[in-house]
Amino acid sequence: MENKNYAVVRGRSLNVSTKFSLEICNKIRGMKLSSARRFLEDVIKQNVALPVRVHNFDLGHKPGKIGPGRYPVKSSQMFIRLLNSLESNATNQGMSVNNLYVEFAKSDKGEVKWRAGRKGRMKMKNTHIELRAGERNK
Repeated sequence: MENKNYAVVRGRSLNVSTKFSLEICNKIRGMKLSSARRFLEDVIKQNVALPVRVHNFDLGHKPGKIGPGRYPVKSSQMFIRLLNSLESNATNQGMSVNNLYVEFAKSDKGEVKWRAGRKGRMKMKNTHIELRAGERNK
């Protein structure tokens, strides 16, 4: 088994908000894997708000020095699952877990599926998420 310089995880057609996924990707990019997981757990507990930089019209400031923010619980839970999978992939490739950091994080709009509704059909939007971890030499 060859030792690559990075480990990748891709989530396809995930039922989470694309807007919040974009904000989470912007926040965790460059963070250590353990720090990113701890941050998302604090967002789920609503101890720390996720800073919202793009879609923040009429959004109130949160306590601290972050400005406008939200607490996206569902998206944070999905990102924690992806980070756990990313750590497992890196371990299988022989990378050191203590030196891992998120070097690439991207979220895109997925396909739009139609689902049944009371007045006809409704859109169900999906998100594609890709995370890549690398080893940072100390």
